[in-house]
Amino acid sequence: METTAWMQLHGLINAQRDRRPFARATLRRVAAFARPHRRHIVLFVLLSVAGALLAVATPVLAGRVVNAIVHGDEPGTVVRLALLIAAIALGEAALGLLNRWLSATLGEGLILDLRTAVFDHVQRMPVAFFTRTRTGALVSRLNNDVIGAQRAFSNSLSGVVGNVVTLLLTLAVMLTLSWRITLLALVLLPVFVVPARRVGARMARLQREAADLNAAMGTRMTERFSAPGATLVKLFGRPDDESAEFAARARRVRDIGVRTAMAQSAFITALTLVSALALALVYGLGGWFALRGSLEPGAIVSLALLLTRLYAPLTALAGARVEIMSALVSFERVFEVLDLKPLIAERPDARPVPDGPVSVEFEDVRFGYPSADKVSLASLEEVAALDTRGGAEVLHGVSFRAEPGQTIALVGSSGAGKSTIAQLLPRLYDVDAGSVRLGGVDVRDLTAASLRATLGMVTQDGHLFHDTVRANLALARPGATDDELWDALRRARLDDLVRALPDGLDTVVGERGYRLSGGERQRMTIARLLLARQRVVILDEATAHLDNTSEAAVQEALAEALEGRTAVVIAHRLSTVRAADRILVVEAGRVVERGTHDELLALGGRYAELYRTQFAAVNGGTGPAEAARGGERGLPTPEVAAP
Repeated sequence: METTAWMQLHGLINAQRDRRPFARATLRRVAAFARPHRRHIVLFVLLSVAGALLAVATPVLAGRVVNAIVHGDEPGTVVRLALLIAAIALGEAALGLLNRWLSATLGEGLILDLRTAVFDHVQRMPVAFFTRTRTGALVSRLNNDVIGAQRAFSNSLSGVVGNVVTLLLTLAVMLTLSWRITLLALVLLPVFVVPARRVGARMARLQREAADLNAAMGTRMTERFSAPGATLVKLFGRPDDESAEFAARARRVRDIGVRTAMAQSAFITALTLVSALALALVYGLGGWFALRGSLEPGAIVSLALLLTRLYAPLTALAGARVEIMSALVSFERVFEVLDLKPLIAERPDARPVPDGPVSVEFEDVRFGYPSADKVSLASLEEVAALDTRGGAEVLHGVSFRAEPGQTIALVGSSGAGKSTIAQLLPRLYDVDAGSVRLGGVDVRDLTAASLRATLGMVTQDGHLFHDTVRANLALARPGATDDELWDALRRARLDDLVRALPDGLDTVVGERGYRLSGGERQRMTIARLLLARQRVVILDEATAHLDNTSEAAVQEALAEALEGRTAVVIAHRLSTVRAADRILVVEAGRVVERGTHDELLALGGRYAELYRTQFAAVNGGTGPAEAARGGERGLPTPEVAAP
């Protein structure tokens, strides 16, 4: 009975956490996910029924043993009954193991299907989805909610079927043995169930609060324990305040834990007392009937044993609906992610990028970033309502063409739209109007695989995974040999560094590559680009935030990466801009000037203004007029930053 109480309390706690109604459509979708496992489900249900039958048989046989002893039957009768009880026990054990295997197979198979479906779906989401979503909330859908959905099959399904059969059989047998004792035993049922529901609701509130506090502590630890977060805390944080705030939440979790433990203990003690009273009723009333000759002694034993098997299914079924609803809520939360339509999708008739040299062309491109309601969920952002702002046009009729092998540079003020232009080429976003073409084909008509194989991108942050050098490089070409890896590192001016690392190619670079310097991370991403051998390269301020020494090494590596390739370069250093075949000046989402370095200087417009301003900054405050005259006299051009 104590085990029954624990099971009932645990089920009600989980069920009380979320009691929202669910739609019939959810049930249909659950059935669709369960369909591949229908054979296991049918066998699972049949075994549950068989287990229920055996569970009722044992108390009946135990009563017959007592009657045989009291009536002085042949010893062989008692032995046969005992052997039959032993056989049933072995059968129950075997069925229990088989049922547990089926339950695990079914539950884990469902988890696999759901996790794979969610993971694959999330990977198809646009970048805008990831810029808005809290990573922890998304990971929770792959873990907690998927496991919650799995409970509907591995626990609730078998529980409902097995408990219904057990309850019906147990009641039938008990009514046959003594209807009066059975009815009196059922009178005590509310004393068992009502406290369970009330305590379950109270403990659900406590556990919800504890879960929220633990989540807050987890988020705080994740932020503070990451390399950039730890650096920020050390530079600007107040250790005592940080510790005090964390300790306050931890103490609250401790207090909730103590209250929860006491509530559980009081509940289990009370229900154990109720079960003892029920057994006392059976033995007392049953004994009185037996002494008067209206009830067999064996029937008393059978009733006592059956009573312990009556309360379990009754209490479980009392909360079964709520428990199933709780599991279905988890399904709904998983389906909520699956129902979020990706904005970027490959067309059924998509074709590969044409062979040979590849041109890049933007034709009257107009674009606005999508609003949150198109790419995200309020529950994943952990806000009450999604931000409906968005959709305002940020690119206005952008047009240009890079011939195969040419380098196009984009310069302009911060926020002018340069990075947005770069993100449209690999289809991180799709244009609202106009077209972006590779090799004369709209990128929306190309297969995703050929687009990835054709176009490579190096961003300013040089992101690496917490993995080995080999694994980070192999993202570009999983089947690359060690010789190819070392060749890419050599061309990126990084081979000497990697050879000096403790484990060479198998050295772990740390979270986001923080065990390497900024310049080393950038050269690692360039090595990845070289390994991929893509025909089009996008450099989005690849030398930003680097010192002169690191920049020089990265520039050498970039020269290798750009050789013979079509390139779109968002300029950070004027040395890169001057080498471009054509320079586009982007302001407020429009191309306001275009030409070579010399042509744009001669034009005397926005580019010349940027150039003179930066020239003056490097030369100790030289005014624009003097800077311009210096440029006209052919003075050396400094390698200075372009906005």
